Order: sequence, then structure tokens, then C-alpha cells
Amino acid sequence: MHSRTLLSLPLLALALGGFVVGSSEFIIMGLLPEVAADLHVSLADAGLLVSAYAIGVVIGAPLLGPLLGRLPRRRALLWLMAAYALGNLACALAPDYRWLLAARMLTAISHAGFFGCATLLAAELAPLHRRASAMALVLSGLTIANVLGVPLGAWLGQATSWRMTFFAVAGFGLLAVLAMALWLPPVQAPARNPAGAWNGILRWPVLHPLLVCCLSSVALFSVFTYISPLLREVGGYSAEQNNGALLLFGIGLTLGNLLGGRLADRGLRHAVPLALGVSGLALLGLFALIQLPLAPLALLLVWGMASFAISSPLQLLLVEQAGESASLAATLSHAAFNLGNASGAWFGGLWLSTQFGLPHLPLLGCGLLLLTILVALPLPRLRAAKERWR
Repeated sequence: MHSRTLLSLPLLALALGGFVVGSSEFIIMGLLPEVAADLHVSLADAGLLVSAYAIGVVIGAPLLGPLLGRLPRRRALLWLMAAYALGNLACALAPDYRWLLAARMLTAISHAGFFGCATLLAAELAPLHRRASAMALVLSGLTIANVLGVPLGAWLGQATSWRMTFFAVAGFGLLAVLAMALWLPPVQAPARNPAGAWNGILRWPVLHPLLVCCLSSVALFSVFTYISPLLREVGGYSAEQNNGALLLFGIGLTLGNLLGGRLADRGLRHAVPLALGVSGLALLGLFALIQLPLAPLALLLVWGMASFAISSPLQLLLVEQAGESASLAATLSHAAFNLGNASGAWFGGLWLSTQFGLPHLPLLGCGLLLLTILVALPLPRLRAAKERWR
């Protein structure tokens, strides 16, 4: 069960599910101008579709977390992905802005539960010394969505209609259900006491990394939500050039996610604050150099790498600190990230209404990252893989 060959198909199925979830979550950033124009709403109102999705994740995590901790992970993942596919179908068929807002929120309820179950299943199937890397491989589906799903979805939406993009995501969701039904092994979930699970969460060693998850996401999404208007209106990018820039950002996310898994396995103490600092420098450079030809592309790549290098270290730290409440903690970590997504989109929208506007938006992200670094500095060091192996 622990061999690379036996791990490959289950991890591929889980990564495919992550690709579907990531595509649906982030695709809206590349389509904000098209959605706003088609539904006759402002850009700031369209940005609330990001917030609605994030709120759905935040609602779903505490509702599903205790239940999922007691279900066989294979069965839970199949139900969650089926619900996700149907939710994207509802988004594609939404007749107006309010329906789309509600459909996005309802679709997102299964998001945190899916990633919580998927990362823990990957960790259970992997050898102890490769747990963080296995979790990172599952999360790579989320980052590859930014490499392929978001640019291709933006291109499809611009060439036809944004609704076709959501139809495509729903189709991939059904494909993920089939892959998981065929390839995931039947692993029994350990018995969990829901009350005991919450007792294991409501402690500072667990709440601290959850707070860092949330703040880091606030900083990221205060800028990323409006990255397409920023590149088009301030940087002078065409729609096609904007899609290429999103592709580079997605490549950065993928590389950063895999790097974060290696850092977590090695137990690097300041991996999270260092990555946050690099993110801040990249945003500062984007503010200063956005009108130059190639500099913004390089900065987007670096920003993407640094932004997701923190994911696996924080996930594994939560699992270590939560103990028997690991299932709930892993689910809540995605709720924390998405609470940050909603807050970041909201803060970014507020910033757009001030005199600073789009040109100075990266400075907002820099300020939020500085706060996050101060909170992250006291995080405990992860045990290295060789220490967990003993």
C-alpha cells in the first residue's frame, strides 16, 4: 500500500478532484469583467462572487467536519465531489446575479470537507517520512488548476460564454467521481467523538496556525481577486496577455506547493514567515514595475510560488498539533483560508472605492502580509520527517 506504484492512482484521483475544486474556486478571477458585463453588475459586485464562495466554505467546514471524521473517507469523498459537480452545473444555469451568488455559496459547502478528507487520506496511505509530500501532491491538483484550469477557463469564457466554463468544470467533476470510485481504496475512518474533536481544536497551538492560514489568505485575495483588472487597466495587458500572466501565476503556485511539501518534511522552522516575506517583496515589485514589459510576469511567478509554499507546512503543523482532531483541523484549515479569501476580496473592493484605487492595490497586500508575518513568527517548528519516522 505504501509503494509508489500503489500510491499513484489514488493520488491521481484525489489530485483530479483538487483540480476540479481549484478550477471552480479560482476561475471566477479570470472572468470577472465578462460576468459583470453579462449580468449587469459592477466589478466590485462581481468580486462578491469570490466572497460568496469563501463564505460557503466557512459554513460547510464546521457542519461537515465532525461528520466526515466518522465516515469512511472514500465514501465521503465520492459524495462531496458529486455535490460539487452538481453545484457547478447550477452555476452554469443561474438565470441572474443573485442565483449565481447563491449557487456559488452552496457549491462551496463541500470544498473544505473534500480537501480535509483528501489530504488526510493521502497522509494515511503514504509512509510516515513522506506524509507532507503526499499531502502536497493532492494539493497540487488545486495549483495545477491555476496553471491549466483558470487560463483555459478564462479563454473558453471569453470565446463563448462564462457559462460554458462552469459546464466544463461540472463535466470534470463527474470524471473525478468516476476516477475516485475506481481507484480509491476502502479505508475505514477511525471512530471520532464530535465533542472531543472540538475540544482538540479549541486550543492555541491549533488556533494559531489557523489564524495564520486566514491572514495569509486575506493578503493574497485582497490583490488576486482583482488581478485581471489590475493587469488590463494598469499594466495595459490585453485579454490574451492577461491569460498568459495567470498561467505563469499558476505555475508559481504549483512549484511553491511542491516546495512547501519538501520544506515541511525537512522541518524548516521559519518556512512560513520567509515565504510570506517573499510574497510581500513580489507585491511591492508588482506595484513599482507593473507597466514594464516582462517584470510583472516574473513577479507573478515568484508571488505564486511564495503564496503556496506555506500550504503544506501549515497543514502538517495543524495535523501534528490537533492529534485525534486532525480530520476536523484539516477541514477547518480550508475554512480559515476561505474566510481569508472572502475578507480579502472585501478589503480589496473597499480599497477600489478609495482614491488609491487599482494602481495602489498591491500596497494593500504588502501591509496585510506584514501583519501576517508578525503573527506567524512564533509558530512552532515542524518535526522533520526523520523525527516523525522514529
